[in-house]
Amino acid sequence: MPRDAPLTAEVQLLAPLWSTQPTRPTRKLDLKHDKEAEHLEYEYDLSSLALAFVPFPFTSGGATYTMDAPEARRFSTSTVERVDLLRAHDNAAKQHQYGTVPDPAEIESLLGGDGTMKPVETTAGQEARLLLRYSVPLMGTYLLQYSFSLVTIFVVGHIGTDELGAVSLAIMTANITGLAIYEGLATSLDTLCAQAYGSGKKTMVGLHLQRMILFMLAVTVPIGAIWMCSGWILAALVPEKKLAHLAGYYLSLLLAGAPGYAIFEAGKRFTQAQGLFNASLFVLLIATPINIALNYVFVFVLNWDLTGAALATVISNNLLPLLLWIYVYFLNPASLECWGGFTKAAFTNWGPMVKLALPGIIMVETEWLAFDILTFSTSYISTAHLAAQSIVMTLGVAIYHVPFSVGVAVSTRLGNLIGAGSLTAARTATKTYILIFLVIGLFDFTFLTAFRNVLPKAFTSDPEVVKIVATVLPLLAAFQFADSTTALVNALLRGLGKQNIGGWCNLFVYYVIAVPLALFLCFPKDLKLVGLWTGCAVGSSCITISEGIYIKFYSNWDKAVDDARERQE
Repeated sequence: MPRDAPLTAEVQLLAPLWSTQPTRPTRKLDLKHDKEAEHLEYEYDLSSLALAFVPFPFTSGGATYTMDAPEARRFSTSTVERVDLLRAHDNAAKQHQYGTVPDPAEIESLLGGDGTMKPVETTAGQEARLLLRYSVPLMGTYLLQYSFSLVTIFVVGHIGTDELGAVSLAIMTANITGLAIYEGLATSLDTLCAQAYGSGKKTMVGLHLQRMILFMLAVTVPIGAIWMCSGWILAALVPEKKLAHLAGYYLSLLLAGAPGYAIFEAGKRFTQAQGLFNASLFVLLIATPINIALNYVFVFVLNWDLTGAALATVISNNLLPLLLWIYVYFLNPASLECWGGFTKAAFTNWGPMVKLALPGIIMVETEWLAFDILTFSTSYISTAHLAAQSIVMTLGVAIYHVPFSVGVAVSTRLGNLIGAGSLTAARTATKTYILIFLVIGLFDFTFLTAFRNVLPKAFTSDPEVVKIVATVLPLLAAFQFADSTTALVNALLRGLGKQNIGGWCNLFVYYVIAVPLALFLCFPKDLKLVGLWTGCAVGSSCITISEGIYIKFYSNWDKAVDDARERQE
């Protein structure tokens, strides 16, 4: 029968059973011993039933066929073969019914399309809704992760003053010498994973993740050496030797949780690149109450004191990547399309990753270290000013999670669009982001200014400290407005793969302009905390202006697309 001949109704009925390949050899079926086959023969042998209703000989396309015709013998008349085919079909149907096979249409994609190089069309309204959709879970994620340190401070504060001082010193040291480095390294994945997913090379997302995890584990070795020796190092820098050694002891225990923290930071980018911003929130919603419970049991029930607080953090940090794996593997297996399996390629071609990661470290490290320097400097003013600075910093960090979280969504979205080569959509999105971040900055400014006399009372009843904080909050409001725009330009640079611009700009502004100006206004001009935060606000404004000028006038977006494609080769 010609392949293009029209099929009669009889042949159409039998089309699902038609085989274009010769019938494969079949195994001998022993119905006496094979009860499953005996059952399946009668339950699934629908092809025999279908054949029973088809008269032979039959006519199709002007030709007549009998059961002896070669075309007729193409039908699978073997019981075992028909059972195997129908069992496979039944399993596939069950998998679809019960959700074990992901529906590609349900996969969240920041591209707004099919994840290919097809240009993406977007509008300002779509971008605004997208940022709202992805930023809310990110805010929850980073606030809950930040709560780990707050819980530790709260718990240790009930042990003793020395322990509280030691843990505060240890957390500051851990942030500067370890966690900021991990955060900076992970910023390279904001570019690499997002652009790989946008370009349609989805398995490259998993490959970038593997390379980064290996890189982070390698970096953990020198970080661990510093933490293990931190007792002696801090004793040489801090007058209180007892606090220094307690902090060193805490850091030596905390080291066991560093790999878990690092892997989770990398893993977050793996899911975020696919638009799965709820994944990390899911993890933290489970891990946070566990962290609180562990702190309570270890410190107050078992009386392990400082050791218990450290072990609670270690267990919680190592739990994070495990919970993320559970989410990906069991709750959202569709995301595994970006995981091509472990490969030796993860040990090669680290150049593009390192080129982005090192400036990323500078971007994060310079900012974190600058604020720690300023906080440390307030100890030379008075105890009341140090307490006030702690309150102001706590408010500043909490509020900063809003523009920072939106910035993470921006860098991911822009990276997707750059990877897809959709420059028109990328420019439309960027214009929308500028307006959104201005609104965020104005909201933060208004909130801090309007409640400047109320917020301090939530932290302390000391009238002197309340007065200092109320005086400083308008300066913090100005800083937050500037810093929200800084979060935007940094996010745009990450999306474009230009972390080097942000890194060097941060390094210059913070240590040539912001910190010197802040210290000058604080001490020689005797403006105290007002001077410190004036310097910070000026520095953040300089970063926004400098990086904004680069993005507007000097960045080559077409080259960014070419660079993105080269990184995926």
